[in-house]
This record gives sequence, structure tokens and C-alpha cells, in this order.
Amino acid sequence: MRPSTTDGTPTTPRVRKLPDLGNIVRARRRASGIRIDDAAALSGVSVDLLSRLENGNSGVSTDRVLKVLDALGLQMLVVDKSKVARVLAALGAQESSGAR
Repeated sequence: MRPSTTDGTPTTPRVRKLPDLGNIVRARRRASGIRIDDAAALSGVSVDLLSRLENGNSGVSTDRVLKVLDALGLQMLVVDKSKVARVLAALGAQESSGAR
């Protein structure tokens, strides 16, 4: 389990696996006080699709992931691996001492 803040938001935005992305999406939705069906409608996707995304299941297209992120006020940033530590430091994110 990744370290998280008191509202459940992961302390680092790093995504290594689909469940990492799902945790970020779910935490943002909950922190915003939005029910899953309302978030799905706002994103233009089905509740089933949003649930699959939040649970880290495969089969969710990239364009739909981006729609959900946009609707929740999130944006994906792709960074060269050699620069991840600097980007995380600049964001003020703490990385757990686990494997990188």
C-alpha cells in the first residue's frame, strides 16, 4: 500500500501500475465529494468504466482515462525516468523508501 494523506490521496503522484492510477483517481473524486455516478457523468464515461479504472483493471482506453482525469481536474505528466526524483522533489512529494 502506498503512503497517503489523511484524505486518502497518495503522497506521490508516481504511477507504476494501473492500481496506482486508480488510487489517485478515487482519492481525488472522494476528496472532491463527488459520487462515482456523478463523476462518471461529468467525465462522459459509464459508472462501470470509472469503477474499473479506480480498481486498477485493464481495458480502459487511454482517451477515456484522459477524459476522467480532465473532469476531475487532474493531468498526466510523462517524465524521463532519469528526471523523476527531481520532478517529485519539485512537487514536494515524498517517495517511500521502497523499491523504485
